[in-house]
Amino acid sequence: MILACVFRDFYRGAMTVSCARCGAPAAAIMTFNYSDGAVWMDDIDDSVDAHGYLFCSNHADRMTPPLGWTLTDRRTVTRLFAPVQVA
Repeated sequence: MILACVFRDFYRGAMTVSCARCGAPAAAIMTFNYSDGAVWMDDIDDSVDAHGYLFCSNHADRMTPPLGWTLTDRRTVTRLFAPVQVA
């Protein structure tokens, strides 16, 4: 789904967005620059690009760019658990 097709619920102030691949709730937006061969994965917020593609966290995590392109993952990661240090 292209973000331009997303409907904003003005009464609740929330966005209703879904993954372009499976319809699950969207967690990230992918944008790209064809001439540079660059792909970016960002968090969804109010200033997202209207020309991006929305993905759920599962599809965003498995995203691979075309051969020769670069993927820059700019999403913020929230850890559920602190890393364990083994001696």
